[in-house]
Amino acid sequence: MPRYTTSRRRRQPAWRLAGPVGFGAAGAAAAVGVMFGRKAVTAARIGQGHPFKHRLLDLAAGVIQPKYPLDAMSTYLNGFHMYADDMGRQVEATHFCIHLRHDLHQCVIFDRNAPDARLIGIEYIISEERFRGLPDDEKRLWHSHHYEVKSGTLAAPGIPDLAEHAYFSDLVMTYGKTFHTWQYDRDDFPYGIPQLMMGFTQDGQADEALIRDRDRRLGVSAARKRQNRADIPDPAVLPGANSWESGRTVQTRLEEMDFKR
Repeated sequence: MPRYTTSRRRRQPAWRLAGPVGFGAAGAAAAVGVMFGRKAVTAARIGQGHPFKHRLLDLAAGVIQPKYPLDAMSTYLNGFHMYADDMGRQVEATHFCIHLRHDLHQCVIFDRNAPDARLIGIEYIISEERFRGLPDDEKRLWHSHHYEVKSGTLAAPGIPDLAEHAYFSDLVMTYGKTFHTWQYDRDDFPYGIPQLMMGFTQDGQADEALIRDRDRRLGVSAARKRQNRADIPDPAVLPGANSWESGRTVQTRLEEMDFKR
């Protein structure tokens, strides 16, 4: 490689300097063009019915503005939730998560992985150690992930089996607190208040038709994933999680109260 010093520097011909600079500028322009084009296609797909001015502003904001929390969302997971007070109401949940701290993930949840997906909720995922230290009333809001992982119903689409296996070997011992803000199994609009959700804990609970439909669309196999994860240890679930298994559960509701000034 050439060596450069501050005392003596060979003067380079203008054409030699212009070459790399020109290539860099052209490359950057091409990258911006590709990004802008991708944003434009996405905006066109989801902007139907919006005034042209608003669509143009959305497109410009999508290219210009930094969105650090969204850029940090590194993991895409697909699974299923049930309402904390009704096992018969089950929905598919597409998670995008960031490992915020060593014992805490945070996820935004959509109904599917598509540009026009509906934002339906959030989930916090914590370590076994963090869950162990929660107050008893708080623990009632959390569900274990042991069955979702071991059964293969929780998937990381597109990730090689070896990497997915390593990821879920850690996730199997975690606990999640999930609220859905859009009851999209019932309404085509985000009516009502956030609902507490839970995860499944044994065979026979999850709707097999939902799983088969998910597997077909995403090109995954819950059955094959179950086999691939058979060697992952099945942890003992800590007391307090999956409170619905006792036959009693908790759910959110509206309550009228005096306003404090």
